[in-house]
Amino acid sequence: MADIWFNEHHVTGSVKLGLNIQEILHIEKTPFQELQIYRNETFGVFMTLDGFLQVTEKDEFVYHDMISHPALAVNPTIKNVLIIGGGDGGSAREIARYNHIEKIDMVEIDGAVVEACKKYLPSTASVYTTEPRLNLIIGDGVQFVAEAADCTYDLILVDSTDPAGPGEGLFTIAFYENCYRILKEDGILINQHECAFHDLDAIQMQKAHSKIKKVFPIARVYGFNIPTYSTGYWYFGFASKKYDPIKDLKTEQWENLGLKTKYYNTDIHIGAFALPTYVKEILSKA
Repeated sequence: MADIWFNEHHVTGSVKLGLNIQEILHIEKTPFQELQIYRNETFGVFMTLDGFLQVTEKDEFVYHDMISHPALAVNPTIKNVLIIGGGDGGSAREIARYNHIEKIDMVEIDGAVVEACKKYLPSTASVYTTEPRLNLIIGDGVQFVAEAADCTYDLILVDSTDPAGPGEGLFTIAFYENCYRILKEDGILINQHECAFHDLDAIQMQKAHSKIKKVFPIARVYGFNIPTYSTGYWYFGFASKKYDPIKDLKTEQWENLGLKTKYYNTDIHIGAFALPTYVKEILSKA
């Protein structure tokens, strides 16, 4: 194997994650970011944006299970879904497994990501060619949400990159206020919430949680283990106008759907909202 490595720097000059590059598949400077796709012997094909690892074949199921299924287990009657970002297709793939979903609008700012994933990551991106309910829009998610009609969606998934570059506008109060406006009266928002261990990431988590709490009456955070994300432990935010993610969990109703998942289950659902003390302290300062 060639001694060529991709290194993601978690803390500059101090901490990094390295994956050996078995094969270089795709390198492109898009109008928005640096897009690179490689192959690693252990994690398979993986994609990076601006030097940050976004998805690998080996562990993508963790992230996509946990961004998609908790909301459907709290409200199994969700019909209209909006996905912001998620160009690899994994979130749309999981949402599309629910036969009762009527419409999936997906707004991805960088069409090059979609096309590259179609070619190199069909395990997530095949949804683009197999799912008739999926309406892919190449455009700005912030603008789309600002212009969308009131009370349109039951669920919004913000499957974003970090709060910098193309993803920066997805971490503002104005964006969250528009999400609130276009959600129905029992709507749910799930957003990418960073990690809590490294100082800069913890600050971003704290800022996002503070903004969401100002907009939504119910705002909780839940975590999950994923090997290739910084520290191996990552978080999503759960915000709703009506539903509490624990009290309103429909365990029997969701399990009766018979979906086979690799990471998510209703036991994990409950445990994911049980946060370490240091994370609770970070969020309490929001």
